Amino acid sequence: RLLVSRRLPAVLINASIEELPFPRVACDDAVAMEQALGHLIALGHERIGLLLGPADHVPSERKLDAARRMLDGLGRPLPGERVVRSSYSLESGQAAATRLVAAGATAIVCASDVLALGAIRAARRAGLRVPQDVSVVGYDDSALMTTTDPPLTTVRQPIEPMGRAAIDLLVAAIDSGDVAGDELLFEPELVVRGSTAPAPA
Repeated sequence: RLLVSRRLPAVLINASIEELPFPRVACDDAVAMEQALGHLIALGHERIGLLLGPADHVPSERKLDAARRMLDGLGRPLPGERVVRSSYSLESGQAAATRLVAAGATAIVCASDVLALGAIRAARRAGLRVPQDVSVVGYDDSALMTTTDPPLTTVRQPIEPMGRAAIDLLVAAIDSGDVAGDELLFEPELVVRGSTAPAPA
């Protein structure tokens, strides 16, 4: 609101605030969740947990809404004990994922790759194997995710096109002072690696 009152150009990235007039650039969280869940359901997983960011984090809320819609539509409502929240650190992700493992989740969809690494650690601390006992899906496709043990299945954000769009919008706002406050949604891509496998028998 202070930026609006001072007429300072701004672009929101993965942080949509509907009531503010800023242009917005985001990855489509609903599609990302549908891709991750669809992959795990195709592998036979029925007890899928979500490891999300804080409740005031817009992308996490969008992912949760999409997951509930999809699972409700399949007649498989998401129980509350299979949704946990965490700050975006490996240690916090591990602590939160421990609750999902204890609740019997055979697969965990995470709101970031760092949280996914925490989930893998939580499963291993519980004596379980990834992916044989617990499958884990990350989000972002951060650098080095091909080198983790196991290599991480994740949903890739198109970071470079999103960054270019944000800069173009910002430059246009600086030049003209008049840019529509619409949201540009970019399509994510599921990248299947070694951290997901068929559900255990």
